[in-house]
Order: sequence, then structure tokens, then C-alpha cells
Amino acid sequence: MHHALQNFLFTLLFLALTPTGVVAVVELAPPGEPPVLIEEVYQQQGISYLPIDEVEKILGLSGQWDSTEHVYRLNLHDGKAIISPGSNYVRFGERFIPLEHKPRFIDGKLRVSEGFVTTQLPLVLGYPLYYRNLNPQTADTTSKEATLEGFFSFLSRKDSSPDRPRMRALAIDPGHGGNDPGTLNASGVKEKDMTLAMAARLARLTKMKLGIPVYLSRDDDYAPAAGDRAKPAQRTDVDVFLIFHAQAAFDARTHGIDLFVRPDERSEKMGGDDLSESLRLARELRSALLRAGFDVNEVHSAPLVPLGRGDLPTVLIELGYLTNPKDATTLTTPEERDKMVAALYTGLDTYIHTTSESP
Repeated sequence: MHHALQNFLFTLLFLALTPTGVVAVVELAPPGEPPVLIEEVYQQQGISYLPIDEVEKILGLSGQWDSTEHVYRLNLHDGKAIISPGSNYVRFGERFIPLEHKPRFIDGKLRVSEGFVTTQLPLVLGYPLYYRNLNPQTADTTSKEATLEGFFSFLSRKDSSPDRPRMRALAIDPGHGGNDPGTLNASGVKEKDMTLAMAARLARLTKMKLGIPVYLSRDDDYAPAAGDRAKPAQRTDVDVFLIFHAQAAFDARTHGIDLFVRPDERSEKMGGDDLSESLRLARELRSALLRAGFDVNEVHSAPLVPLGRGDLPTVLIELGYLTNPKDATTLTTPEERDKMVAALYTGLDTYIHTTSESP
């Protein structure tokens, strides 16, 4: 089959089978080879960054990080290319090739920009590469991504400096953990596993899309000590706090996602125009989940533990009923979890933009 036709058919098949909620994805291949997907593509100020280890694996290369000199040596067929997070150049022998965007450590991995893969790397390899970004940044979204690191200054009215970032960090509390499994259903599905899986997915998506820190109260199967569960939400750079739980009911027909805010934030004043930030956030999350096809109940009020800071926009999300077959399937199916996480991210993103544009 002709190589161009093969690439086209492969792309069509991928797009047909890809579930809703997949984030930025690229295809990469050396000449004459079928494209390989790279899904762990992080967006930083409108620039796509790819993990160097995945790039070199696809291209049949190898490399290693030199912790003494703080450089990465990429082994090529006729030499080494040297890159560094602090350098705007890639060194190849005695040549210094300029880079538009420096390599960066993001989420624990060294990553190179899309431009490095499409422009500089072919120069040092001596042959072109097949590359396609299946979720490219448009001019509009690029400008939004470029400013997202500065969102959320509106959330703390007492610090309204124009230089203060508006979207600085997100905190998530995955409920239960360790010896505290939370709700269980007849099949042995544990609430603690569902909340952690969802939190980890949302944290990854947020870091990939916004390039901001995400703090979890736990990142594995353990129960945080008393008082530690609220620590992420007490950080001064955190601007939104989400709490994940799941539910159970005696009646297996009871289903749906529930969102809760603090009782004193549930009231609506001035004809519904003066809403708390928590309630605004909960409503955007609910709308996004509904648009994605999930069953979502009205926003409720309840005491929230852990509380975090009193003025911090906070929403408790009961992700569904493990005692309901449909909800349980959603929470245990990776594709459905990704779809729900994508909806939650969309709601958060809408809240950010809507609120930041308010007078």
C-alpha cells in the first residue's frame, strides 16, 4: 500500500476508534514506517511538548541523562546530539543548531517541543520524519493557553496585583484510601480506587493542558493522616479545590453524579446574579457533565471535609453510585472515566474563562 494512503487510512481508523476525552495526541514515524501514537503530549503556553524517551524509541534511537553536566545525550547513527533544559541550542558535533523553545522537565520527564521534532531533529538525523498533531492549537486556543498560567487572580480579592497569576494550581482530594476503602459494591469495586483513578487522570490532563501544579492529598493507596488531607488545599497558590467521592444506595436504581458546595455558598442572591465562586464552579462542572451525556443531579449543599481555605472555590463531586450497574460500569471503564474527566476539565476551563471575563 502506498505510504501516504497507509498514513491516511491509519489516521481515519484512529479517529474513529478514539474515545471522547483523549487529549493532545501526535503521530510520529521515520521514513517508510507506519506512524506511532504519542498520547502524553503536554501543552505549555500554546506549545506542544513530547517526551524525549518516546520520541527516540519510535525512531530507533537511544539516549541518557547526564546528571553531572545536566544535559541529555541523544545517540544518533553517526554521532550524538546534546540538549539541555537551560539551552536554546542543540549541539551536534561542532554544530550548534538554534532551538525556538528550550527542552523542559514537565511532570517528571524531559520533553522537547514539537518544533524540535519537526525541524531540528530531522536536521541532525539527515532525513525527514512523518509527524502529525491530531489536536493542534489554533490561534484562538493558543492565546487562551498562553494566558491560563495567569488565571484566577479574581478568586482572592485581597491580592489583585496585575502581575499575580490567575490560575496557579489545583488541589484534589481523592476520598478514602489504605485501610479505609469507602463504599464497596457487590463486585468488590472500592470507592478509594475510583476516586484515586479519577483524580490522577484529571491531574494529568490539567498539567498537560494548563502547565500548572496539581496537588493531591494522596497519590497511592494509603490513608492520609488526620489533618493532612486538607494540606493541598491550604497552599497559598491553590485556586480551586475538588473533592472526589462515590456513593452507595439501598435501591440499585439510584444513580447519577452529585455536586456539593458549602451550605452558606448554596444560597442565591439578587435574582441569581450574585453567586458564590464555589456555586459558579459547581454549575459549570454540572453543565459540562450533562453535555457529555452523564446523568447529573442538581447542585446540593453539605459540610465539606476537608475544608481547605474558607474563601477557596470548593466542590465535592460524588462521581456516581457504585450500587448502580450503569454508574459502576462508568467508573470502572477507562474510556468512560476519561470521558468524565474530560468533561470535568471542560467545566473547570469554562469556569476559568467565564469568571476571568466578568467585570
